[in-house]
Amino acid sequence: MSSSRTQARRTFRTKYLLPGGLLGIAALGTLALVFPGTAQASTTKAQNVTASVKACGSVNLKGVSNVYNTGNPFDSTKLVCFDGMLIRYGDSAITYTNPPKSYVAAGKLLFDQTCSSCHGSKANGVSPSGQATIGPNLQGVGAATVDFWITTGRMPDSDVRAVEAERKPPRLTDTQALQVAAYINSLDPAVPAVPTPNLKGADVAVGADLFSLNCAACHTITGAGDALAFGTNAPSLQDKQVTAQQVAEALRIGPSNMPRFSGNLTDNQVRDVVAYVTEKIQHAANPGGAGLGGVGPVAEGFIALLLGVGGLALICFWIGERS
Repeated sequence: MSSSRTQARRTFRTKYLLPGGLLGIAALGTLALVFPGTAQASTTKAQNVTASVKACGSVNLKGVSNVYNTGNPFDSTKLVCFDGMLIRYGDSAITYTNPPKSYVAAGKLLFDQTCSSCHGSKANGVSPSGQATIGPNLQGVGAATVDFWITTGRMPDSDVRAVEAERKPPRLTDTQALQVAAYINSLDPAVPAVPTPNLKGADVAVGADLFSLNCAACHTITGAGDALAFGTNAPSLQDKQVTAQQVAEALRIGPSNMPRFSGNLTDNQVRDVVAYVTEKIQHAANPGGAGLGGVGPVAEGFIALLLGVGGLALICFWIGERS
């Protein structure tokens, strides 16, 4: 009885299972030929990423998030590399661009003249004698960091003993700032590169919400700036000399006491905040009349009481004198 069952099973496998399996394999092979992209999609993507990394050379990604659309060049729709150098990356919201190699020689000369006394001859925060310098190590900070500190006039610093470098008219031109950034970035290529926000597609309303949530605690809701701890301050954003590029740089690098918004704000959100600062804070509208500094209902109420009640009292006194 058992031998007959075994024979029946063998017959079933031979007649039905084996041919069915062969037909299935043939069908899968045919699909792979007809639709090759489906079978090779993951492999091709991996090869493209590898090729991009090789084309860009060594890039320091310290402080850059892996979250999509937050400034990581290897998760970018506009990645351009040439001759082992990261040239440009980003998306439709922000384009990040590194200064060209042709700027490096001029940047080294400017660095030696204006920066090396504080940051060391190799921008590594170490003097030729091996002692720590006044200024920090600049290698691996990215071109955007160097560009921000120079174009805002905070560097070169006029008072190295100050608690905080204050914004002042820049000593170097925008081109010279990029030249210094190119030299420093050549020592340890890093990101972020210099951002250029595309404000045409920005949502100012979203930017206002994000500013209120992430920035108003230090810069105040009107962007007027405020004092912080230990003699530091959050600078005013109402100054029209604060450019869109500088706001985007500050959000991505986190200068001084400011936090670095790398993984928690996407490029689209950074663009929205930049648009709100440059369009609404720097060009504030006061449809009700005098803005009174925009400090809120307390000051407005005080002015109303002072002028309103005080004015009514004077009118009453004047009527009483006449009667």
